[in-house]
Amino acid sequence: MSASGGEALLVLRDGRVFRGRALGARGEAWGEVIFNTAMQGYQEILTDPSYRGQIVVMTYPMIGNYGLNPEDAESRRPWVNGFVVKEASPYPSSWRGRVSLADYLTQHGIVGIEGIDTRALTRHLRDHGAQDGIIAAAGLDLETLRGRARKLPSLVGRDLVDEVAVEAPYAWTNGGPWDLGRGYGPAPAAQHRVVAFDAGIKDNILRQLAGAGCDVTVVPARTAAANVLAREPDGVFISNGPGDPEGVPYLIEAVRGLLGRVPVFGICLGHQILGLAAGGRTYKLPFGHHGANHPVKDVATGRVEITAQNHGFAVDPEALAGAGWQPTHVNLNDGTCEGLAHPGLRAFSVQYHPEASPGPHDSSYLFHRFAGLMAPKGG
Repeated sequence: MSASGGEALLVLRDGRVFRGRALGARGEAWGEVIFNTAMQGYQEILTDPSYRGQIVVMTYPMIGNYGLNPEDAESRRPWVNGFVVKEASPYPSSWRGRVSLADYLTQHGIVGIEGIDTRALTRHLRDHGAQDGIIAAAGLDLETLRGRARKLPSLVGRDLVDEVAVEAPYAWTNGGPWDLGRGYGPAPAAQHRVVAFDAGIKDNILRQLAGAGCDVTVVPARTAAANVLAREPDGVFISNGPGDPEGVPYLIEAVRGLLGRVPVFGICLGHQILGLAAGGRTYKLPFGHHGANHPVKDVATGRVEITAQNHGFAVDPEALAGAGWQPTHVNLNDGTCEGLAHPGLRAFSVQYHPEASPGPHDSSYLFHRFAGLMAPKGG
């Protein structure tokens, strides 16, 4: 149906209502309402499988000003449940842009809303915590929507990985990192054979692994440890992904069976999965970390990295005390654990996104650190 226009409502579980205009597909969408503080990179956010189950609120006031294009997608399709902006640019201007935000959302069946006070909404979520909500761009009976919003299921305990992960293994052959004016270039000659669990993996993670000299095979999240080891990898990567890490016990069990057998590197959900596989615990954050400029300190060096983040759960490092695991990074905003390492097991992880897309590139060295843990092919 039409790309934008007409009244729309955002109704939160606690009864708070925001009125605006329909953006994208007409109908309804529900999910956990969270806010993202990135000023750009909206296409990468839309196509990041980690946002499955969520309605994303962009805090920057104008979104869509440079359009969208096939090259910037981070996966095979957009995954957000719904999208909220203050103002969607009706006239995108960029030599790389191919379609407007409104048309892109319509083409992919994503229900959105614009014209609401996103600052007020962000403050409400910050003060009261992320909560479930409904975007309605049709059937605007307020009391009915409020009643349904109160009964929405929580993300806690749900397996959203099954909704985004691939069903069959595949080899990554789409090259390495992007370069202005030349696009995605060829990857260097591979020195390491890596198996990457797809729990909602982003393409730029695969590009960065390829750029660090890895020949990457992506496998479904439900792949057993024995099947991974049968591929004789030099290392194993655990990807980002959506939802509660405790909702994917099969991946936890697989990683537990790999620890000490091969080098392991985890990002975001992969960090949480690694913590649980090691015997730790995770917990829900009040409103999560979603954005492109979060400061994180390397505990060993004191160096501060500006990072891209997207997670609603965190690892409790105290639960791993005495087990040989070391907290390696700390979030400078709230002190939460942002990294773990066990040198004896050749395993490490970070809670943030060193591959960026969108966000800073301060942490891209971690892919080369992973490569350094692996022996070259035939070595």
